[in-house]
Amino acid sequence: MTPPIHRKHVGITVQARLMFCPSSSLGDLLSYCFWPPGAKMPDAADPSCNALLAALSTVAYARLSPHMEPVRLLRDQRIHDPHVPQRQVYFPIDCIVSLQTVLSDGSSDEIAIVGNEGVVGIAVVMGSDSAPSRALVRRAGHAWRIKAECLRHEFQRIGELQLALLRYSQALLTQIAQTAVCNRHHMLDQQLCRWLLMTLDRLPSNELTVTQEQIANMLGVRREGVTEAAGKLQRAGAIRYSRGRIDVLDRRKLEESACECYRVVSRECSRRLPPPLSIAEPAVERQRQEQVLERPFRLMNA
Repeated sequence: MTPPIHRKHVGITVQARLMFCPSSSLGDLLSYCFWPPGAKMPDAADPSCNALLAALSTVAYARLSPHMEPVRLLRDQRIHDPHVPQRQVYFPIDCIVSLQTVLSDGSSDEIAIVGNEGVVGIAVVMGSDSAPSRALVRRAGHAWRIKAECLRHEFQRIGELQLALLRYSQALLTQIAQTAVCNRHHMLDQQLCRWLLMTLDRLPSNELTVTQEQIANMLGVRREGVTEAAGKLQRAGAIRYSRGRIDVLDRRKLEESACECYRVVSRECSRRLPPPLSIAEPAVERQRQEQVLERPFRLMNA
């Protein structure tokens, strides 16, 4: 039996941070949305670590929970292939999934990443059972899995889950579009900073386990270019790089060096993320849900 959800007041935490610390950087604010500072690795049995699941009311979550199961996803595991029907949908908890476009020669570029702010398999509720992209686990971890047909059935009820998934799909489309623009118009140094920051937003720590070759494959550039760009950041004191590992020492320096694409994507994601609901009396919860449906959640509003 699926354990009851324990919702975390992510939206309230961020709004309080904005109220009392208006000078906080964008990265600091987003870290409250994705991972509270000093948080331990989440328990796989706690769906509330996924923002979309945490935002559902008790009633909506109760309809989904009997059909959900926790799974462990391994690094480099392919959970969706291009143009292949997606039978399962995943809500990440502490893993990161890379959405990639694969060319006929086997090469690929990353078009978006999904962490505990979203869902992998959004195509199944958008009128299709497949997508042209590949979903590859970039960071191993846990997720909650549900059959596509079950999620599609709940989506068609035209309720809060539908609203949450539509908002998330808009944020995901923004990320995909902005990534394409960034790869075309901005310098590799800026692209690397954007990539590092977006990954950090979905991690509980400032440590990334990744090689320069893997970063080059994600960005669609030569490894030598990544080596040079990473060297500049290390000399500037922003990161410390060793083989297969990057430690971010000064996030603010990364934000200053990144292009506007990171800020555009982050603001859209923060604006579209639904606020978690607290466990409250049914009448109170219904009233709060009505407020959620009436206006969008704006994380970045002071």
